[in-house]
Amino acid sequence: MTTASMPGVEDAREIADAVLFEGYMLYPYRANDAKNRVRWQFGVLAPPRYTELDPSERSCLDTELLLEGPRPALTVLVRFLQVQRRIVEQAVPGRTGASGYQEVDSLDVGAATYLPWDEATVQELTLSMPTERPAVLHVDGGTEIEELRDENGVIRGRLVRTREPVDAVLTAQITELPGPYGVRKAEIELANRTVWAPVGEAVGAQRPDALRHSLVAAHLLLSVSGGAFISQLDPPEWASGYVAECHNIGAFPVLAGPAGARDLVLAAPIILYDHPQVAPESAMSFCDATEMDEMLTLRTMTLTEQEKRQVRGSDPRAAELMSQLDEMPPELIGRLHGAIRSMSSLPRPTKATAPDERPPWWDPGTDNDVSPETDSLLVDGIPVRAGEKVLLRPGRRRADAQDMFLAGRVATVAAVFFDVDGGNHVAVVLDDLADLADELPNPHGRYLYFQPDEIEPLGVRS
Repeated sequence: MTTASMPGVEDAREIADAVLFEGYMLYPYRANDAKNRVRWQFGVLAPPRYTELDPSERSCLDTELLLEGPRPALTVLVRFLQVQRRIVEQAVPGRTGASGYQEVDSLDVGAATYLPWDEATVQELTLSMPTERPAVLHVDGGTEIEELRDENGVIRGRLVRTREPVDAVLTAQITELPGPYGVRKAEIELANRTVWAPVGEAVGAQRPDALRHSLVAAHLLLSVSGGAFISQLDPPEWASGYVAECHNIGAFPVLAGPAGARDLVLAAPIILYDHPQVAPESAMSFCDATEMDEMLTLRTMTLTEQEKRQVRGSDPRAAELMSQLDEMPPELIGRLHGAIRSMSSLPRPTKATAPDERPPWWDPGTDNDVSPETDSLLVDGIPVRAGEKVLLRPGRRRADAQDMFLAGRVATVAAVFFDVDGGNHVAVVLDDLADLADELPNPHGRYLYFQPDEIEPLGVRS
């Protein structure tokens, strides 16, 4: 396919790539792992004949978008993965030509152990819509051969990649909706029209071959000139009725690009929020964009050397990921641990802040008025704070027998906590542990928590 220019597409390409490769290859990123043998659960547009055998699959996606503007014109970028089968062949010494190689289940060459695998290549096509006729999309099949050489340059084998042709049709129409707002609806359909015939008896056994004739992770990027898109997640009040009449099957449209922009939409098989972004801390392409990068980074680093060899030989993207992780500096790993956004700009409260001016409970600054070590509360008219002796009286709400064993025991209050729902909690340390107090004030490193009606103040401080 050839790709024409599309205004603003680069503003959304990173998140669109995350959608494109979501689930492409999962940890531990080896072709022989069970979870990587049943693949591509998102955005598969299978051949129509296969959907007759397996109704859980679909052959087309439909999305409807709302536009404002007197004469909006759409540009549609169709993106999907075309699956290609890859087999591994080992060079046979003393033979040449076609007989010089034999298919194998694995092959060690250099720093990689190569495994058979169904890879995928990215396909894109940009079209101006609407058009008088549906746009016919055709992707050629073909075969590619990659030689595998060792560190001395000797050919040890080769990878043979085979692609099947794929055919699809894209249709779009824009209609003006009734009402005073000048709203228009764009109806887009992308349908797989590939001719495919079953290759076996069991439906499950046919799926790998059907996938090689499918549009995988299919999604659309749409830009508009002479108008603007209307959000279907957060529409203006006057547009809510129009949004309710929109139907989306296999793809859901969200505003893309910078926050506030309304000239770009991503219609993806994964429901996102408006203006989605990949976190700036995410420096790797794990194909698990909805997962936690820190966890995946650390887990991948624990793979054995043999497992890493298999990762490098399973897929070029996996090999690149492994290379990036091997060279990942410690400071970049630290960035993955977490980040707080937007809260940092909120005002910090002070002791003099009036009650009606207090920031919301979720502002980290509200903790300035909370001090568990010095705060107190009244229990039976007696102030209870850190250092006070109390008698434990677990109430009826306690369902754990272990808590009931604490009834009648003396404890020392360590802190008083107030939760966001107005509840009070008293953290205590059992006095039975006093023998260790000189060496370690809280020897077990944890507190026991009780509510005010579960303690009896003794009026004694430690």
